[in-house]
Amino acid sequence: MDNRDAMHKKILDHLSEAILLFNRQFILTYINSAGEALFTDSEKHLIGQKAEDIFKFTTVSIVTRLQQCLMNNEVLINREIILDTLKKNITVNLSITPLLEQGECDEILIELQQLDQHLRITKEEQLIEQHHVSRMLIRGLAHEIKNPLGGIRGAAQLLELELEGEELKEYTQIIIAEADRLKDLMDKMLGPNKPPIKNKLNIHQVLERVRQLVTVEATGKIDIECDYDPSIPFLQADKNQLIQAFLNIVRNAIQAINEKGKIILKTRVHRKMTIGRKNYKLLIKIDIVDNGIGVKEDMLRQIFYPMITGRAEGTGLGLSISQSLINQHHGLIECSSEPNKTIFSVYLPLENYNVL
Repeated sequence: MDNRDAMHKKILDHLSEAILLFNRQFILTYINSAGEALFTDSEKHLIGQKAEDIFKFTTVSIVTRLQQCLMNNEVLINREIILDTLKKNITVNLSITPLLEQGECDEILIELQQLDQHLRITKEEQLIEQHHVSRMLIRGLAHEIKNPLGGIRGAAQLLELELEGEELKEYTQIIIAEADRLKDLMDKMLGPNKPPIKNKLNIHQVLERVRQLVTVEATGKIDIECDYDPSIPFLQADKNQLIQAFLNIVRNAIQAINEKGKIILKTRVHRKMTIGRKNYKLLIKIDIVDNGIGVKEDMLRQIFYPMITGRAEGTGLGLSISQSLINQHHGLIECSSEPNKTIFSVYLPLENYNVL
C-alpha cells in the first residue's frame, strides 16, 4: 500500500458512516472501521463475503438494489431501513453508488448512515451532563451541611465537658454520633475525590476479584457465570477504583434478586463509540446481567442520580459512585431493563488506541 492509499484508508476509517465496496459479482472488497462496528465483525472476516450473506436480514432487498444499480448505472437511496445484524436491529439510511470505469460500472459503493447512533450519542451526552450537574449540586449541598455539622459537633463536645451526670452525657454522645454519621453520608454523596492512579491491568482480574467478594456475601443465593473474551487487551486503569465500581453494580444486581437467581459477567471488545463528544476506536464492554425483578421505566431514567433508590433500606449512592468512577476513566455506564433481565453495560476506552 503506497502513501496515497494509506491516506485514503485513514480518511475512510475516520468517517462515522459505514463504507462498503463490492465488485461486479457483489463480493465485498473493502469495508471501513465504521462498517466493522456496524456489523460487529472484523474486516478480515467480512472481506470476500457475498452481499446476500452480509445483508440477509433487511427490510429491503439490498441485492436487488445492487443489481438495479449495476444495470442502470444510477444512484439509489433508501431512508430508514431496518438492518438486522447479530440479533440487533439498526435503523440506517442507505446509499448505493455505481463507480464507473470508461462508462461502465466497475464497482459499487454502499454508504450506511446509522440513525440510531445519532440518538445514542445525544442520549450519552445527556447522561454525562446530568451526572455532572447532579455532582455539582451535591457538592454545594454537602459543603453547606458539613460546616454547621462541625459547629454542632464541637458545641456538643464542649457541653459534654461541662456536664456532671453520665445520663446527660448520653444525649451529647448521641448528638456527636449523629453528626459523625451525617458527615460520613455527605462524604459518600461527594463520591471519589482522588484522581485514578492508572496502571496496566487485565479487566478480568478486576471482575474475578469482584466475583470472589460477592460470592462470599451472597452465601449460595446467587449463581455467577463468567463469559469472558480472552483476547481483550490490557488497559490503563486504577484497579481499586474499578473494583469498587463493579462491586457496587454487582451488589445492586444481587439485591434485585429476591431468592435464588443468576448473574452473568460478560466482556467483549466494542468498536467505535462516542463518549463525552470524543470518538474512541476501541473499547472494552462489560455487561453485568441479572434475572431479578428489573428496573421500572421511570426509575431507569434517574438510576444514576445520588439518593435515588427503589429500596427502603438503600442509600441510592452505589450506582452514582460507580458512574463517577467510570467517568474518571473516560468511560460510561448504561442500563437497560425488562422483567427478569437487567443489563448494566460499562464501556471503558482502551488507552493504547486513544481518541481518534
